[in-house]
Amino acid sequence: MSDGQEVAYRSGCPINLAVEVLGDRWSIVVLRDVMFGDRRYFRELLSESEEGIASNILADRLRRLVANGLLWRAGDETHRQKIRYSLTAVGVDLVPVMAALGTWGRQHMPAAPELSVRAELLERGGPELLERFMDELRERHLGIPRRPGTPSVLAELRTAHATASDLQA
Repeated sequence: MSDGQEVAYRSGCPINLAVEVLGDRWSIVVLRDVMFGDRRYFRELLSESEEGIASNILADRLRRLVANGLLWRAGDETHRQKIRYSLTAVGVDLVPVMAALGTWGRQHMPAAPELSVRAELLERGGPELLERFMDELRERHLGIPRRPGTPSVLAELRTAHATASDLQA
């Protein structure tokens, strides 16, 4: 949609539409890594994925996420061939959905403690923490300033993950 390509959907049912955009094996994982891992470049997304996504699959999912308006891409000033991926406003709006998926996975699946800690932190922080995180993502990805002096949720998530990882080692 955002790059001028027309996207065809099977039906106008809202659940169907969400599944068509997010329901494959990798799209949510790529969005997770952009949102919670602050991975913005192809190489970061490829090499730092815990699940080991293949480069051709990653390229396809990035194309799809851009076409569906969840990510946008821009050149990087530091290198002509480098592309930076950013969340769109629509992508940022998925944060509560992603947090709910993390909560469900943590509660009902055999999730690793060091990988569950971010979901647990977001769950405990409730809507206020989610909104602060969304404001931070809007600033980082869309250039919309957030309230000055607001602590970084991303930093809190990183610290919690690093601490949990150290405890597991």
